[in-house]
Amino acid sequence: MKIKIITLILGVIALHANCQQNAPTDTFTNKKGMIKVTILYPNGDGKTFDMDYYSNKHMPMVASLLGDSLKLLAIDEGIAGRTPDDPIPYLAIGYLSFDKLSSYQNSFGPNAEKIVSDIPNYTNIQPVVQISKIFQ
Repeated sequence: MKIKIITLILGVIALHANCQQNAPTDTFTNKKGMIKVTILYPNGDGKTFDMDYYSNKHMPMVASLLGDSLKLLAIDEGIAGRTPDDPIPYLAIGYLSFDKLSSYQNSFGPNAEKIVSDIPNYTNIQPVVQISKIFQ
C-alpha cells in the first residue's frame, strides 16, 4: 500500500470552517511555558490511518469539545523516514496546545470518553501521548 506523499499542517482557519465557534484562531502561536499535547500514531505492519477522517471529523470534534481552552491545533502526516530507505516512523502526529496543564485536564477529562471512542473510526493504532511544557 502506498502512503500519500503529502504533508498536512492544518491551519486553524481550515478547522474553523469545519468546527463550531470554539475553534482556535490562526493568530495564536505556541509560547514558552505553554502545554503541548502530542499524539503520535506509530507506523507498523498492518497499521491503518484515515487522514481524511482524522483531519475533517475527529480533530474538529476535539477542537469543539475542548472549547476556548484549546489555543492551537495542528496535524502532521508522515511522509518519510530519516533516510530514503527508512520507513515512516509515525503515520500521523496531532498537536494540541493549552495555556496550562489544568486547562487541558479540565477540558479533556469530561470529554475523554467521547474523544477516545472515536479513535476506531480512523485508525487501528493505539496512540502514544506526550504532554510537554514548551521550553523554547
